[in-house]
Amino acid sequence: MRPSGRDLSEMRTVSIETGFTKHAEGSCLIKIGDTHVLCTATIEDRVPPFIKGSGLGWVTAEYGMLPRATNTRMRREAASGKQGGRTVEIQRLIGRALRAGVDRVALGERQITVDCDVLQADGGTRCASITGGWVALRLAVNKLMKAGDVISDPLVDPVAAVSCGIYAGQPVLDLDYPEDSEAGVDGNFIMTGSGKLIEVQMSAEGSVFSRAQMDQLMELAEKGVSKLVAAQKAATA
Repeated sequence: MRPSGRDLSEMRTVSIETGFTKHAEGSCLIKIGDTHVLCTATIEDRVPPFIKGSGLGWVTAEYGMLPRATNTRMRREAASGKQGGRTVEIQRLIGRALRAGVDRVALGERQITVDCDVLQADGGTRCASITGGWVALRLAVNKLMKAGDVISDPLVDPVAAVSCGIYAGQPVLDLDYPEDSEAGVDGNFIMTGSGKLIEVQMSAEGSVFSRAQMDQLMELAEKGVSKLVAAQKAATA
């Protein structure tokens, strides 16, 4: 039934390659099917002005897509002089999601910026960015701990995200682009490794959904996030 031939509850193949770039304090290339995202984490001994002097750390994110990440070339946002609304919304989401798994007191008064650059898009780029972003963050924090710059681990729980939706009347896990573009209901589920919810984005387009269907999607999301967290832990072990 699915264009890819996957079962309803089957994820795409997940791959996480760490240390993908030379200079960043933490980096990985995450591949979820044909969606590939480069995630890097940069540590800076400064924080935004609104928390300066508070003793709290900060985690933020930036997101972007290469011009040929999709079927047709997109114009670089730098060429137009501003980011698009979708880009701003996604990078704020990534930052919110990652901060939910961080003890900002333990992090100390420093900032970690996670950059997520989509090399190739086939649906679920924000979810892949959050999942890979956590790996880059984990690697950067490991360096802080190894250097003795932080005493206790500020990362309290892994964070990962997966998409689920209603496609051809059936609940499915981890939508690729052909499914995402045709889904009657589409949702992004951001969760911690312990199964707690951080954020759920769900909307119907040309359809509606029931509470029972939402529960089905939640169950699929829990299964998907569990697999992603296992991949994160294996990559950073």
